[in-house]
Amino acid sequence: MGDDPVVTDPDLYSVVFENDRVRVLSYADRPGDQTHPQHHPDSVMITMSSFQRRLRHGEQQTDVALEAGQVRWLDAQEHSGENIGDTATSVLFIELKEPGPAAPPRLGPV
Repeated sequence: MGDDPVVTDPDLYSVVFENDRVRVLSYADRPGDQTHPQHHPDSVMITMSSFQRRLRHGEQQTDVALEAGQVRWLDAQEHSGENIGDTATSVLFIELKEPGPAAPPRLGPV
């Protein structure tokens, strides 16, 4: 499992608010900056700037381009990333500390 991004990349991530239910992270980077492998719980991401990014999970990689002002749900995940664009990245992550709802019980044969 990846580590806490505030620990792996303290120059890029900072905690701007935290209580017993959520933690809000600010993320800011410049073109060419990369992150170490890290873990994020279920989160809401708010893009403060437009940017292009390459996300890596193991051998898989995905390139994304996001516009400023988007709000997206992110399931818990592990990844590393790289700013592959020509603009700085500015994002807020609202990480949930409470687990998601349990899956409904499976009904077996009677």
